[in-house]
Amino acid sequence: MNSPNKRKPATELVSELTTNRLSVYLRCLTQLESAGVETISSQALAEQFHLNAAQIRKDLAYFGEFGVRGVGYYVKDLKRNLRQILGLDRKLRVAVMGAGNLGLALADYPGFKREGFEIVSMFDVADAKIGDESRSGVPICDLRELKKVVRKERIDIAVIAVPAESAQHVLEQVVAAGIKAILNFSPGALDVPPGVKVKNVDLTVSLESLSFYLAQGIDDGH
Repeated sequence: MNSPNKRKPATELVSELTTNRLSVYLRCLTQLESAGVETISSQALAEQFHLNAAQIRKDLAYFGEFGVRGVGYYVKDLKRNLRQILGLDRKLRVAVMGAGNLGLALADYPGFKREGFEIVSMFDVADAKIGDESRSGVPICDLRELKKVVRKERIDIAVIAVPAESAQHVLEQVVAAGIKAILNFSPGALDVPPGVKVKNVDLTVSLESLSFYLAQGIDDGH
């Protein structure tokens, strides 16, 4: 492959939309690799997965030169490069804040580990849960031990799955423990300090969006 490692350093100028698209491309490449496909052009990639070929080329060109004239992209090599760009070439250690139904479901979801995210601990304030484990064996720790466990387990990311009224307090404790990347499942806006990245997943908003489409009588399957 021509210069497979000619990669530019990522900067803060990379938009979240771009990184989201890189994740989509990675999923597509994983599927292609599983099917035994070795090379693919941006046009074929776009057609097979309903993407935009020009956008694919533009996104990838920002990070380096990955294509080969007359060949396109080597699936295995491009997948490896995208994993490096997205920081997935190392194991990321994750803590789940809240051992309720949602927290336990997230802790036991096997897909995270397949993609390099290892759930190493859970935290709660309920005495009845502390010291217990999830079904897959993730230990439930006392929230008051957060800073110590984060340091010991080298936790990179926290997932907040607590009631809305507790979310801000938990976020502050997570940040105080040194974690700078947070996935938040609690509804409502959180006050996030500089230097900390929070991604919000509001299930209720998504359901309300679907409700809107149903209310408009749009039933074409989209």
